[in-house]
Amino acid sequence: MNDPVKAYHNVLKLIGNTPLIKLNNVVKDYEGSYYAKFEAFNPGHSNKDRIALHIIEEAERQGLLKPGATIVETTSGNTGFSLAMVSIIKGYRCVLAVSSKSSKDKINMLSSMGAQVHVCPANVAADDPRSYYQVAKRLHTEIKESIYINQYFNDLNVDAHYKTTGPEIWKQTGGQITHLVASSGTGGTISGCAKYLKEQNPKIEIIGADAYGSVLKKYHETQEFDPDEIYPYRIEGLGKNLIPTSTHFDLIDLFVKVTDEDSAHTARNITKSEGMFVGYTSGAAMQAVHQLVAENHFDRNSKVVVIFPDHGSRYMSKIYSEDWMADQGFFDTSHQSNKKIEYINDLTSKK
Repeated sequence: MNDPVKAYHNVLKLIGNTPLIKLNNVVKDYEGSYYAKFEAFNPGHSNKDRIALHIIEEAERQGLLKPGATIVETTSGNTGFSLAMVSIIKGYRCVLAVSSKSSKDKINMLSSMGAQVHVCPANVAADDPRSYYQVAKRLHTEIKESIYINQYFNDLNVDAHYKTTGPEIWKQTGGQITHLVASSGTGGTISGCAKYLKEQNPKIEIIGADAYGSVLKKYHETQEFDPDEIYPYRIEGLGKNLIPTSTHFDLIDLFVKVTDEDSAHTARNITKSEGMFVGYTSGAAMQAVHQLVAENHFDRNSKVVVIFPDHGSRYMSKIYSEDWMADQGFFDTSHQSNKKIEYINDLTSKK
């Protein structure tokens, strides 16, 4: 008698249950224990797989999606990739408005997944008709039988992580987690995890990484939207020039601002020292940890979970490009290029 074939029905069955991995070298000599929730193990290589599947399946349950319908969304790249992947499996068309700040790698990946991609200027106001927010809204109104995911203002974004990521972290740490550190963009990941974890233990501290040029940290501290905080920055999927309702500020204890340069080098250092090929926002979250350690924020009893949201392969033309790093002025006396590529002459070629 043959054993049954042990195969997943499709790639969507692989979403979630990502590993928790102990960090060693990047936290050497730090007090406390540090762990990475490595979301690149999702089939779409990011934590956005979770919300894409959850929101689409909820729309199906509500009868909002018919066969052949169109999914429309605003994205910096990862959510779009996840939506395109889910759309392929479920038979939907996918149309995406993408920020021009997104790496070429992400944009090309979206197109490769069959999505129709509209690249919009990054450094315009959120209410500018050219912004990726407004372009997505326009496309939704123009395309019949479409739904707009609207992750920045959709509480299902939070709900997806409340039902999956938060419980996974609690279980994987045996309830011993004391701090959660996560980059905050739409706010769905950090808010959903915070909601679940604080229900289990209200003493768990929730820390968000924010970018210089973003309004989130000041809004958290003052409840005021300050447009003077806004200026261009390079990190994708972190920070905002508007206030997303999917960010539950009351559940977040602290925001830490990180720079483009520090976050890029920290991501590269994680890759080189831990063997985890991480993205730009993973570097940002880890950089927030470094800054808090310098302020003696943690102690020997701290058990800190840092969410690494995506995979480094999406940033080959950015933080993993020596040319791009040099063009940004990110190499100086403290940070040198680590280019280690040597081309050997092909001795078999004809002279």
